[in-house]
Amino acid sequence: MKPVLALVGRPNVGKSTLFNRLTKSRDAIVADYAGLTRDRHYGNGRQGKYEYIVIDTGGFEPTAESGIYKEMAKQTRQAVAEADVVIFVVDARGGLSAQDHDIAKFLRRLGKPTLLVANKAEGMTEGTQLGEFFELGLGEVYPVSAAHGQGTRSLVDLALETLNLPEPGDDEEEADSGVIKLAVAGRPNVGKSTLINTWLGEERLVAFDLPGTTRDAISVPFERNGQRFELIDTAGLRRRGKVFEAIEKFSVVKTLQAIETANVVLLLLDATQGVTDQDAHIAGYILESGRAVVVAINKWDAVDSYQREIVKRSIETRLAFLKFASIHNISAIKRQGLGPVWVSIIQAHKSATVKMSTPVLTRLLLEATQFQSPERAGMFRPKLRYAHQGGMNPPVIIVHGNSLEHVSESYKRFLEGRFRKEFNLVGTPLRIQMKTSTNPYADKDD
Repeated sequence: MKPVLALVGRPNVGKSTLFNRLTKSRDAIVADYAGLTRDRHYGNGRQGKYEYIVIDTGGFEPTAESGIYKEMAKQTRQAVAEADVVIFVVDARGGLSAQDHDIAKFLRRLGKPTLLVANKAEGMTEGTQLGEFFELGLGEVYPVSAAHGQGTRSLVDLALETLNLPEPGDDEEEADSGVIKLAVAGRPNVGKSTLINTWLGEERLVAFDLPGTTRDAISVPFERNGQRFELIDTAGLRRRGKVFEAIEKFSVVKTLQAIETANVVLLLLDATQGVTDQDAHIAGYILESGRAVVVAINKWDAVDSYQREIVKRSIETRLAFLKFASIHNISAIKRQGLGPVWVSIIQAHKSATVKMSTPVLTRLLLEATQFQSPERAGMFRPKLRYAHQGGMNPPVIIVHGNSLEHVSESYKRFLEGRFRKEFNLVGTPLRIQMKTSTNPYADKDD
């Protein structure tokens, strides 16, 4: 699971600038969740071998009792609850304020690992200029300049050291364990809980809760027709005696981490609302993560023929980048259409983990170039020589040759279609990488 860092502080202390610096972006990768993230954004970051999630929040006023500030405080509390480490940002030039004291009191009471960061501290790394911030009772003050990038790398290193993380890969399970990790993802109220309860209740497949997962994310192992699955729940499963109750508890972090952990993601949509911005953001994150995906449109029984046509068109336009995914119309509450979903889940996993031999890939590549050569770019025409597999889940095909930097995106899509058809790849992204051969004598004198 990726560790989560939450940026907290009063308005205008530079939290968004620091967010952009830590994620190396100018905006959140996933998450303009309407009504939920007006002042809460999520982004991915990476430093060295470690990846992490950063949450940017709005100005925090813990004592706000009404209006927009109360809603902003609510969002910040949610971000802190989701975080592994809280980065409390103060203004080194503006000095200490009463609002800083209120935030520090809230964080001390919470007891979560917290780093006190003085932003806008260019030229203030020594002396007594930052001494007043020790009044907050949060220990050492770490000066940074988000705008100039000073101290930000050390800040991330310190945050990750606080968590004492294992080496990447140390806690990974065997890839060929025979268990398909399945995450059910979607925005709130699309029916994730109903679908999960239908699987767990009617088919009586639950064995036990797997301990050791974080932030209340529950993994539930079960078996269907001899195939073992591990359901990574994003809806907040709880066990009450012998009855499993799924409680809808929305957490963006939980969804993102479930997608990262899964082999296959079931993206659940709501037929009564069509494809929303939230759906498109989650789908984009699934694609970016390289996970196999199956799309299920829930509540299909609750819409008429006109609404069904609208939903189909919205999927074609807003989720056009998931053309490779199987789409199913279901009703979780009436248990309709669920059988074909399982078939597609297994097919997507098989496609994501397929092994492609170098001779077959090279033959397909040469046949494709004979059928349609890549376009000439100026004086150069790309020469594609051979291909081999470079990875699985998602499958990666590496093509070798000369002048391959001139291969167009449209020609890559043409090759992708050929490879998909030959290996029957459904439900998984396919990545094609071009690797140009180098001339070993290029740098030698005549």
